[in-house]
Amino acid sequence: MDAMPDLPPQNRVPMFNMPGVVTASIAVLLAIHALRDFVLPDEWDIWTLIHLALIPGRWTVAIDPSRIADLLKAAGAAGDPDLVGARQAFARYIAAEPSASPWTFATYALLHGSWTHVIFNTVWLAAFGSPVARRYGALRYGILALAGAVAGGALHVILDPLSTAPLIGASAGVSALMAAAARFVFQPPPAYRPAQPWQLPPPQRLQTIPELLRNRTAVIFLTIWLVTNFLFGVISLPLGAEATAVAWDAHLGGFLIGFFLLPLLDRHRG
Repeated sequence: MDAMPDLPPQNRVPMFNMPGVVTASIAVLLAIHALRDFVLPDEWDIWTLIHLALIPGRWTVAIDPSRIADLLKAAGAAGDPDLVGARQAFARYIAAEPSASPWTFATYALLHGSWTHVIFNTVWLAAFGSPVARRYGALRYGILALAGAVAGGALHVILDPLSTAPLIGASAGVSALMAAAARFVFQPPPAYRPAQPWQLPPPQRLQTIPELLRNRTAVIFLTIWLVTNFLFGVISLPLGAEATAVAWDAHLGGFLIGFFLLPLLDRHRG
C-alpha cells in the first residue's frame, strides 16, 4: 500500500502568507528608510542621496563632458529663485566632479522620499511580487525586480538626461513585478480534476499579448495602470520632497522589461 504523501500546508492569514523573499524585500526597504529618517545625521543622509540616488545629469556629463554647458543652462531654468540657486550649485558640483556611478542604476531603488512613498511601494510589492515569487522562486523574482529598476533608470536618463533631481524609489522594480504578474494572474482557474485530493493543479501558462487584450480584467488593470502613470507625469504627489524625481518614465521602463522578460524566464522554469 502506497504511503500517504505529505499534504500541502494549511494557508496562513494572507497578510502573513507572503513568500520569504518578498517579506525580506519589504523589511529591507523599511529598514533603510527608518535608518535614514531616525538615525543618520542630515549630512550623512545627503551624502547617501548624492552617491546612491540616480542623477541623470551626472551620468550624462560623465559620458559626454561637452554637455556640461547644457547641464548648467538647464539648472538655471525659470522657477523659484531659491530652488534655481540650489539646482545651479548642485549642477556646478556635478560638472566639477563628474562620475557615471553605474551602481546607482540599482541603488536608487532602495531609497524613498517619505514614509508614504515607501509604504505605497511595499504594498504594491506585497500584492504583485508575491505571485511572481511563488511561481518562479527567489532568484527569478530578484532578476525581474533588478532588471526593472535598471530599465526604469535607463529610460529616465534617456528622456531627461540633464536633470539634476535624484531619482529614487522602488517603483520601477515593482512595476516590473506587476507587469510579470499580469501575464498570468488574471486568468480564470484551470479546469482541473485531480486524481487524488491532495494533488494541486499545474501552474497556468502565460497569456500571450492577444489573449491579454481579450481578457477584460487584464485590459482594465493595464488601462488603470497607464492612466495612473500619466497622472504621475502631470500631478505632483505627496510622496516627499524628492517625489517628483520618481518619474512616470521609470515606471514605464520597469513595466516594459517585466512584461517582455518574463516569457524568457518562464521557458527555463523548473
